[in-house]
This record gives sequence, C-alpha cells and structure tokens, in this order.
Amino acid sequence: MALPNQRWQIFRGDPQTAEAIALATGLSPLLAQVLINRGMNTPELSKLFLDPDREVLSDPKLEFPDLLKSLDRLEKAIQNAEKIAICGDYDADGMTSTALLLRTFRLLGANASYAIPSRMQEGYGINIRIVEELHQEGVTLVLTVDNGIAAYDAIARARALGVSVIVTDHHDLPPQLPPADAILNPKLISPESQFAAIAGVGVAYVLALELADRFGKREQLAHPLLELFTLGTIADLAQLRGVNRRFVKQGLSLLARSQLMGVQALIQVSGMSGEKQTGLKPEAIGFGLGPRINAVGRIGNPVTVIELLTTTDMGIALERAMQCESINKQRQEKCAQIEKEAIALVQQSDINLAKERVLVVVRDNWHHGVIGIVASRLVERYGVPVFIGSSEEDGNIRFSVRSIPEFNVFESLEFIKDIRGKGGGHPAAGGFTMPAANLDKLRDRLREFANLHLQAEHLKPLVTVDVQADLQDISMALFEQIDALQPCGMGNSDPVFYSRNVRVLSQQRRGKSRDCLAIELDRGNGSKIKAIAWRWGEYCPVPDRVDLAYKLRANHWQDTTSVELELVGIRLPESEDHAVRANKWEPILEYKQAPSIKHLPQWHRYDPLNPQVSDLAQPVLLYGYDRPESGFLGEVDRDRPSRIYKSLILWSLPPSLTHLRWLIALAKPESIYLGDVMPLLPMADDLRAKVSALAGSKHLNLLALGQEWWVAPCTIVAALRDLGYDCNSFASTHPLDLELGRLERWYSYPIEKLPLLL
Repeated sequence: MALPNQRWQIFRGDPQTAEAIALATGLSPLLAQVLINRGMNTPELSKLFLDPDREVLSDPKLEFPDLLKSLDRLEKAIQNAEKIAICGDYDADGMTSTALLLRTFRLLGANASYAIPSRMQEGYGINIRIVEELHQEGVTLVLTVDNGIAAYDAIARARALGVSVIVTDHHDLPPQLPPADAILNPKLISPESQFAAIAGVGVAYVLALELADRFGKREQLAHPLLELFTLGTIADLAQLRGVNRRFVKQGLSLLARSQLMGVQALIQVSGMSGEKQTGLKPEAIGFGLGPRINAVGRIGNPVTVIELLTTTDMGIALERAMQCESINKQRQEKCAQIEKEAIALVQQSDINLAKERVLVVVRDNWHHGVIGIVASRLVERYGVPVFIGSSEEDGNIRFSVRSIPEFNVFESLEFIKDIRGKGGGHPAAGGFTMPAANLDKLRDRLREFANLHLQAEHLKPLVTVDVQADLQDISMALFEQIDALQPCGMGNSDPVFYSRNVRVLSQQRRGKSRDCLAIELDRGNGSKIKAIAWRWGEYCPVPDRVDLAYKLRANHWQDTTSVELELVGIRLPESEDHAVRANKWEPILEYKQAPSIKHLPQWHRYDPLNPQVSDLAQPVLLYGYDRPESGFLGEVDRDRPSRIYKSLILWSLPPSLTHLRWLIALAKPESIYLGDVMPLLPMADDLRAKVSALAGSKHLNLLALGQEWWVAPCTIVAALRDLGYDCNSFASTHPLDLELGRLERWYSYPIEKLPLLL
C-alpha cells in the first residue's frame, strides 16, 4: 500500500500557556495552542488577535512618505480635468486595484481611463509602448497599480515626455528606484508598520480613501472599496496580518451582502449564494471568486473583470460574470490536460529527483497563462521545486516556477541570470524567459543550486501540524469556534490537527474521475466520523491503522450539518517510544533569516601576504576565522559591523550563507575581499559534547552559537538530533558527519559563484 511521501512538522505544545489563553478567551485549549503557534503567546495578544478592531490604527499619511505628495498631485489633476490613466496588471490583485481606483475616480469626477499590458505578448508591468500611447492620447498623469517599482525605463520615458507618474506597488525594491513623481510601496516603510503586509490593492485602497477624504466622499466609497480590497487581498494570497487582517475581517461581512453588482453576479453564477447566509470566509474567495477572476487574467481579456467590478448595470454584471465562469472552466480543462501531459513526461524521462532535487519540464505550446497552476500541483505531487516551461515560436521558453520552503526561487533566478532573459520572482514563485538553446545549461545550473540548498529530507511535501487531538474532541462546537480565528489564510493558516493510530472502518474512491479518497473512521466511543482527501484516490486502499493530519469542514446533507475531516496528511502510526520522546523538553531554536540585500558588492580575491589595506576604500571591516588583531593602518573595524563600510575583508567565509547575508546586509560594503583561510572544524564527538553542555537552556540562538563555534546552524541542529532532540521547528538535516562535510565544502566555495548565492 502506497501513502503520500510527506514530512510532518508538528508544533511543540505549551499546555500551561494554552490553558491560560483558553480561560481568557473562552476558546478550546486546542485552539489556544493554535494561537500560540501563530505568535499570540499571551492572553492579551490573543484577545487583540481575535478582535483586531481594538488596536489603534495609525495614520497612513505618517507611514508613507510620498502619500501627501500623491494626494496633492491627484487633487490638482482632478480639479484641472487632466487626463489620468491607471496602468494595472492582469492578475487578481492588479485587476481589483484597477477597478478600485477607477470607481474612485469616477465618483470624484475625474477624467480617468486604464491600460493593462498583454500577458502573452508583453508580460508584466507598465512598458514604453503603453507610456507612448497614453501620451499621444493626452494623458498627463499615470498611476501604476500592483506594478511599476521595477519599470525604470518606462517611467523615465514618461517623465521625458512630461507625463507625471505615481507608482503604487508592493513588490520588492530593485537596486535603482524609478524616477517617478511619487512612490507608494510598503517595502519603503518600517517592517513593523501595520501597513507592511498590504498587497497592491491595499496600497490602492489607502490612496483612494485618503483622496476621497479630500473631496468629502469617503463615506460613499468606504464599503465598496473595502469589498474590492478584501477580494484582491485574499486572491493575491497576501499575509493576513496588520491592517490586512483587520480590513479583511470587516470586508468579508460586506461581501456576503455586496453592494457591487459584479460581486453579486459572480456569487450567483459560481453557485455560492447559499454561503451568503452564514457569511463568506476567505476560502470562499480563494477557491470560489478568486479563481474566476484570475482565470480571465490568465487566458482571457482583463477588461472583462474591470467591467464586472465597475458596472452599475446588473445585466452587464451577469453577462461578465458568466464570461468569467466560462473562461474559468476553460482554464480548468487546460490545467488538467497540461498536468496530465507533464506527469507523463516526468514518468517517461525516468528522472532521479533524489539526485536532481529540482524538476524541469518543458513542452511546446503549453498555455503560459496556466502553467504556474500546474507547477503548484507538481510541487504537491513530487515535493521538489518545479520549473515548467512552454517552448514558443520565437526560440524562447517561458517558464513559471513554484517551490518548497527551503528553495528560494528569487535566489535561484539570480543564480541563473547569465543564461536567462527577463524575469523575476519572490521566495516561493517566479517566472522568466530563456533561449531554448540554454535548456541543458539550465538543468545543470539548477541541479547545482538545488543540491547546495536542499537536503534529501526536503524532497517531500511538508505538512505543518498545529496540535494533537483525540477524535472524540472533534465536534461542531469546536468547528464553530474556529470562526473566531478567521480570517484564515496566508500568515494565519487554518488549524491543522492530528490524531494518532486511528482505525479506518471503510474507504472508497469518489468523484467524477474517482480521484478523491473518502473514509470512515472510528472515534473510539462507538461513533464514526467521515473524512475526505482531495486528489488522493490513487492511495486507496490505505492501511487499517494510520496517523492523520486534518482540517475541519462542515458537511451539509439535506437539513443536517455535521463536522468532518479534510485530510492533509497521512502516515503509518508512529511508535509509542517516539511519541514519548517527542513530548520531552527541547530548546526553543532562534534562527532569523537575513533581510534582502539591496545592492550587491563587487568580489575580489585577497592576498594576506600582500594585504595593501591602506589602498582599500575606507572604512574597512575585517572579519573571519583567526583574523589578525592588529597590524593594519587606516580605518579598520573588526567582526560585528557598527556602521556602513566601503570594504569588507573576509579572512575566511562566515559559518553559513545566512551569516554571510547578515554581514553584507548590515555592513553594506561596496567591495568584498575574500581570503583563503579554512576554519578549524570540530570533530563530531566534540560538537555533540558542546551541544550537550547547553542542556537546560530554554533558548538557543543558532546564529550566535554558529559564530562562536564556526559551524553552520544546520550543523548544530544535526548534533541536537544526534542526541535525540527532534528540533521540529527547524528544517531537516543530514546526519552530523555529512553536515560537517558540507560545512568544509562551504568554506572552500568558489569566489566566482558566491555572488550568485546572494
């Protein structure tokens, strides 16, 4: 019997704190533990999380440096009847942002239009063609939404033509910001700000409300704009924290009784009208409304969605909603066909994923608009990063990329930037074009990158589990309490419970394609509970006894509603010995990823025999294993950065890539000079002894210990695991001897390849 090849990461329980939170909030201790897992580890933080309206909301004009400048320019343009153009994007975030601002401008009497680039012909973001066409049409002010931060050339062209540009975006900052009149981007404000996690539609929402204030029409726009904010934020998978959580919680209640004709029509044609009675949840947007909107941007014309979300005519709204429904069905068919073909290609290629650690699959004429969805499904199936490409007539391949947590897509694209064309991404996903002639080089380079960053244990789909529950604890009352944690989504996922050694009473395959697994389980008190696993039909039959990880869902049948399990994980029962060991004390591992590096330094070799430090740009930071304490002239600091440096001398590499990134992010050097000193590595027994001496410490700062011992954080964790500690909060590691071998190879990593890792 085959089961999904998964790895489970289970949060460590804190029963005492969970009990205190349960008493303060009235929630089940199971859900109190979920709050702890989300970082709400005190009763007061938990109460604030459950009722985000209690938190004082800061003034966005004090958060965004260019907001007042943007408002002044827009107010002037509206009063002078200037032509304003919104340049949007073809995904749900970009289309809802465009509709939101278009509705705002129309109500304020502005002379406004919009433009969206062609997904297939032009790709993402404002471009020179759009700028020049808008200028010819007499547009004097362009407002980008969900794009523009990386469009230096197009915005420079606009400014050269005398066209003002306001950029509203949320994507990562490029090394050189565009020469816009104003830029609104949460990446330019404090990461601790309530507005730090807003998507493109969030930036548009803030701007629109503040602009409406200037004209005394905030109240008229507040509810419709909040609906669009909620729709776009959830569909874009934005983190539901800060103002996102606060506003989405408010907006979901509005969407259930929407004032927008287009939303009413979309709910009607998608068959979600019944959910209006109980209120919409993020999953209704994510799996119901969002895909119908996104499908249009993928394979249709975004104008359909803009008209849907801005019309005041119910007839037009229904017509556009039905078009969205039809296009979404086409999208589903294309996805199913491409997925089937991609799986067949993988099976025919007989690829060794344990060796490659990344999947590259390419075929002619796959629709580029949907291959990203297929890539996500292949990640779920194979547990490795997926680069899926469509060969095109111009000799290029257009790739979409989806990943696993331990493989950073943005960094991988930087690693291959010399063999690819235009593209970009973030840690979890991305896309790019590349000459087809470079395909073999791509496979080689990605294999190298993946083997550097991924270990064998990473090559399994990850199931993150919140808390252990007895099936007798599962009830409608518990399911209804989960509503208090809503909105759930990115950054606040639905609770995942697990139960051990569950007895399977019956099972069968269901669905049109018989690809769903439906089972009945023994609750242990003489009753049964049903469970469903989507796309797991191939695993039927499963063993009689299993460990299960699951979410809760409502099952509506005739006039009865009951709770059932939605399976996300299944495995053979773990031994009692392992369960006992898993509950013993373990240290809390502190490990903080470095911030992104905005400006990449130049790398040079350093000769300790001929240092010439006085010739280097000052000030200089000297860092590394066994580095000299004295003997250098000039402005030279040692070890931890205390200011910005022109030059950084690495006597040796730091203990890990994360240490290196922190060093560069803090020191911000223009040039790095790398020596060839190899730190003295500890023997495995010595490192285990050092780790054992820390027993009883509540917290272990892996980066600080790594710096002290000159070993990587994963090496310390491997030593802990050798001693019997699970370290479930940390990614999988190799055995300690292998980790020490990897560390030795890291310290001699070629200088020419180091910039590609950053």
